[in-house]
Amino acid sequence: METIDYRRLGLAPGDRVLDLGCGFGRHAYGALRRGATVAACDVRRAELAEVRNMVTALRDAGEVPEGTVGAAVGADAGCLPFTDGAFDRIIAAEVLEHIPHDGMALAELARVLRPGGTLAVTVPSWLPERLCWALSEEYHAPAVPDGHVRIYTLRRLQARLRAAGLAPRRHHRAHALHTPYWWLRCAVGPEDDGHRLVRAYHRLLCWEIEHRPLVTRVIERLLRPLIGKSVVLYAVREPGVATGRQRAARAARWRLDGRGAARPPAAAGPRDPERDVRVPA
Repeated sequence: METIDYRRLGLAPGDRVLDLGCGFGRHAYGALRRGATVAACDVRRAELAEVRNMVTALRDAGEVPEGTVGAAVGADAGCLPFTDGAFDRIIAAEVLEHIPHDGMALAELARVLRPGGTLAVTVPSWLPERLCWALSEEYHAPAVPDGHVRIYTLRRLQARLRAAGLAPRRHHRAHALHTPYWWLRCAVGPEDDGHRLVRAYHRLLCWEIEHRPLVTRVIERLLRPLIGKSVVLYAVREPGVATGRQRAARAARWRLDGRGAARPPAAAGPRDPERDVRVPA
């Protein structure tokens, strides 16, 4: 089940793609099948092991073009081990709502995205997410370790992207049929995935994903603008526009101390350029 639209992302064969917070790799696999060079990145090592196994299986089955490169990389979103401008396209699906310092993560994404490149970000839509939070305090942080720490409005997300030096473009919603499932989960208790109503709705979703009948596609299309579970926003790093991190570094050079003397720029973060992962061209 994919959330982003690869056509709106502008993905082309040979593009260098970062899938940040890849989880079990659903978007990484889609990009690989389209001939991209993919770095699937996450902090969870167990999931990365599954991604590596799946990439090998896809290659053995001939489902990815010959010569396509796929790698699984363990890293934190706030300190990515990649060189500046390493990627043509970046995917960050259902990630930012988990990160306490989302501005730092977006600054890193802007840094590793090449000028002219496109970022696709997805987060839970405001209304479905607000109702989930209202129905159960066990759905989000702090009750859930590494759970959702904030609810985004579209304007808030756009503002965060602009602050990082990225220009928001088009947006759309996705997965309207999944919203009632999560409302139901929250109503009966997020941990009670064995509840008969939850199990019945889950079977329906699995059937819909596998068969894609016309009736559910029509219902999805009608409900998506109202209760789409995720909002997907595409942003561009425009050539010649400084990223948030570049603007901060520039300001640091001109910062003055209390006596009016020039103060040296703040030390760089913990990223070690010698350890940067260089993505094949």
